[in-house]
Amino acid sequence: MERPDFQEEIRELNLAYLMLAQQMLRSDRETAMYRLGMGSEMADLIEGLSAAKLVRMASSQALLPRFRFDDGLLAGLMAGNGRDAATSGLHAAIIAASRSVEEPCEETEQ
Repeated sequence: MERPDFQEEIRELNLAYLMLAQQMLRSDRETAMYRLGMGSEMADLIEGLSAAKLVRMASSQALLPRFRFDDGLLAGLMAGNGRDAATSGLHAAIIAASRSVEEPCEETEQ
């Protein structure tokens, strides 16, 4: 049985993500960085991409957007699981906001 090739779907998703991220960053940088879960270095990179570089980056074999969480509780709350579906999303947002975006450490000369 032949395995499906998802490269075209990955490219389309990457392109949509990068275009949205760039638009969000140019509109309201701080809010975009929070919503996208990215640090200033990545925001600078995406915000400064030309159209050609954006398409080239989207054509990567790797899926660029990623989940900012890795635990079942947060995922379940975001999906509306819990006692009160209306407040589950708010609870998930509070938990996600409490987790800081990790910036790469800058090397220091010694």
